[in-house]
Amino acid sequence: LDEPTTGVDPLSRRHFWTLLDHVHQKRPWMTVVVATAYMDEAMRFDDLVALQGGRVLAQGRPEALLQASGVSTFEEAFMQWMVKPNGTSSSKPPPVEDRPPLATLSAASGVAIEARGLSRRFGDFMAVDHADFSIRQGEIFGFVGSNGCGKTTVMKMLTGLLLPSEGEALLFGKKMNPQDLESRRKVGLMTQSFSLYQELSVSQNLWLHAHLFDLPRPLAKARITDLSQSLGLGEVLNRLPPSLPLGLKQRLSLAVALIHQPQILILDEPSSGVDPLARDAFWQIMLDLSRHQGVTLFVSTHHLSEAERCDRVALMHGGRVLMTDTPQAIKAQQGAASLEDAFVALLESADPSLALGPQDLLAFSGLSALRDRSRLRLSATRLLSYAWRESLDLLRDPVRQALAVLGSVILMLVLAYGISMDVDLLPFAVRDLDQTPASRNYIESLAGSTYFEQRAPIHDETSMDQRLRSGELSLALEIPPGFAHDLKRGTPVEIGAWIDGSMPIRAETIRAYVEGIHADWLAARAHEMSGHGEGVKPFQIETRFRYNPEVRSLPAMAPAVLPLLLILIPAILTAISVVREKELGSIVNFHVTPVTKLEFLLGKQLPYVVLAMANFVLLSAIIVGAFEVPMKGSWLALFVATGLYVMAATALGLLISAFMKSQLAALFGTAVLTILPTMQFSGMIHPVSSLEGLAAWIGNAIPTTHFLIIVRGTFLKGLGFTELGASFMPLCMAPIVLMSLAVLCAQKQAH
Repeated sequence: LDEPTTGVDPLSRRHFWTLLDHVHQKRPWMTVVVATAYMDEAMRFDDLVALQGGRVLAQGRPEALLQASGVSTFEEAFMQWMVKPNGTSSSKPPPVEDRPPLATLSAASGVAIEARGLSRRFGDFMAVDHADFSIRQGEIFGFVGSNGCGKTTVMKMLTGLLLPSEGEALLFGKKMNPQDLESRRKVGLMTQSFSLYQELSVSQNLWLHAHLFDLPRPLAKARITDLSQSLGLGEVLNRLPPSLPLGLKQRLSLAVALIHQPQILILDEPSSGVDPLARDAFWQIMLDLSRHQGVTLFVSTHHLSEAERCDRVALMHGGRVLMTDTPQAIKAQQGAASLEDAFVALLESADPSLALGPQDLLAFSGLSALRDRSRLRLSATRLLSYAWRESLDLLRDPVRQALAVLGSVILMLVLAYGISMDVDLLPFAVRDLDQTPASRNYIESLAGSTYFEQRAPIHDETSMDQRLRSGELSLALEIPPGFAHDLKRGTPVEIGAWIDGSMPIRAETIRAYVEGIHADWLAARAHEMSGHGEGVKPFQIETRFRYNPEVRSLPAMAPAVLPLLLILIPAILTAISVVREKELGSIVNFHVTPVTKLEFLLGKQLPYVVLAMANFVLLSAIIVGAFEVPMKGSWLALFVATGLYVMAATALGLLISAFMKSQLAALFGTAVLTILPTMQFSGMIHPVSSLEGLAAWIGNAIPTTHFLIIVRGTFLKGLGFTELGASFMPLCMAPIVLMSLAVLCAQKQAH
C-alpha cells in the first residue's frame, strides 16, 4: 500500500486501519507492506524501516526504535535520524518559535476574513451550509474536516473562484468581488495539487507570476531573490518542477503565492504527503510570515499535529462548521488527550452513522485464499473484463461517442463533396481579332460545351493578364486576324490559349478539354467543307467509360472516403483509450494484475471494433441513400473486408499508444500516421501503380490500399470474393502483424 491514507481525514484514516487490521486477522498468512508519511501510523507496524534519499536511516520494531532514540513520538525520532543517519545523535531539531498569545495578537489586529452565512449549492447538493467564522489579521487559522465536507469550496468562495449561493465573504471588511483586481492582489492561493507549469523552470514560473501581478522588473527581481533564499530554492532555480521532490514543489508553490506580497495566504492542504522534516520547515516559514510580516494564514489540513500549531481551528463536517476555538479549548471541551481524538469524537457525535460498527466488518469475514485460475496463457475472462470496462467507459463519455458517430458522418459529407475531380463550368473569355462567322462559330463550339462558361470578351493583353491573375478566368483565347481567310485557303492558323496553371492537374484537364473541342471543331469543319465531295467520310472516335459512365467525382470519392474514416477514427479512439489510462494512472491495474499484454490489448480493441462496424453500416447507408451510389457487388465480401480492416486500424492505434504519453500526442500522432498514407499512397487520388521507390513500397504495404480496391470493386464494379481474393490476403495479415508489434512494444512493467 503506497501512502494509502494521504489526504484522508482522521476519522476515515482510523476506519481504514481498523478494516485493514480485521482483514489481516482473517488472513494471517498475508504480508502487508505500507508506505506512509504519517508518523503516528508507525506504531501500528510490526517492523519499521525509515528511508531518506534512498538510504535506510533506521530499522526495527517501533517500540525499540523509540526507546533507542530517547523521544516520545516518531515524528521527533524521524527528524533526529535525518540529522545523523546512524541514529546515535540525541540532538533534536530546532524547536518551533514561541508564538505570542492570541490575545496579544488580536488586540492590535483587525478582521482579515469573515464569512457570514456563507453557503454554496450545486444543484440539490448543499456543499457549504451557512458557514460563519472570522479570522484576525496575522492569525494562523486552521480548517479541519472530513473529506468532501466543503473546505475547498469555502476557500474558492473566499478567493472569488466560486460565487456563494447565499451569504457573503468579506476581506478586510469589504465584500469579495471576483471582478475587483485589487482584492485579488491581497490574496495568495496555494492549491491542494501542484498547479504550476511543468514545462517552465522554477525561475521562469516565478518570473511569470511576477509579471501576471504587474510587478515592476526591479521589484520582481528582488522578490524572486528574497523568496529563493528564504525558501531554499536558490540551487534549483534552473530545474523543471517534475524533477523536484515534493517538499521543494511545495516551497515553489508557496513562493508563487507570495510573489506579490499578499496580506492573506490561503493554503489548501499544503503539506499533504510531505515528510516530517519538510513539513516542520514549512511551518517555520508560515510562522515567520504570520508573526513577522503580518500575513493572515488560512490553512486546511488533515494533519492534526499541524492543526495544533494554529492559533484557532474550525472543525467542519457535512458543509457545516461544528466548532471554532483554540486547539487547547477544543480538547478540553471534548475531554480528549489529543486534537485528533477530539475531532473524531465531535464527528461521531454530530453524525452517529460515521462510527464503524460490526456490520462494516462482515464483508471481510469470509475471505479465503484464492486459487490460481490463470494457468492459461490467454484468459477469456480477463480479456472480456477489460472489454466490458472499456465499453462502460465509452458509453459514459459523450465526447468520444460524438467523435465516433457524428464525426464520421460530418467527415463523410465534407470529404465526399469536398474532394472533387470534376472540372466543369470553367470561365473563359476570347479576344477575337478576326470578328468573322468562322471565328464566332469556333467560340460557340466552346461556349456550347458543358465544360466551359463564356464571360465578357477580352479587349487587350493587359485586361487578359489581370483577369487571369485575379482568378476570374481559367482560360483565355486569342483568335488572330485573318483567321477565316487563312483557314479557307488552307494556310496553317495558330490560336493562342492561355491557361491558369496554378493548379497543375486542373490546368492539364483544361488543356485536354480545349484540344478535344478543337479537334471536334476541325473534324466538323472538314466534313462541312468536303460534304459535297464523294468518297470523303471522316472517321470519329467514340469514347465510353465503364463503371462510372458519367465520370463524376462523387460516385468515385464517396466509397473512397470510407477507408479513410474507418482507419482514422477507430485508430484515434483506440490509441487514446490506452494513453488515457497512462495519464489517469489506472494503467497500474494492468501492471500489477496477472493480465497479459495480449489480453489487455485485445480487451481494449474489441469495443472499438464493434463501434467501427456500426459506423461502417451507418456510412454505407449514407453512401447508398444520400449519395445515390448503388452497391453493385457483394455486401458480404465488403462486410468481411471491413471487419479485417477495422481490426488492423484499431491494432495500429494500440501500436501507436505504446509510444505516446499524452492524449494530445496520441491524437495528433495517430491522425498524421493515418491520414497522410491514406491520402498520398493508397490510390485514393493517384493510382498506386504510378508511385515509385519508397512511395510505391508504402502504397503496397498499408492495408488501406487493399481495402480501397475492395470498396471500389464492390460498389462500382460488381465484384465479390472470387475476383477480390488477392486483396483479401494482405487484409488478413495486417491485423496479425500490427497486433504482434503492439504486444512487443507494450510495457507490462512501468518505467
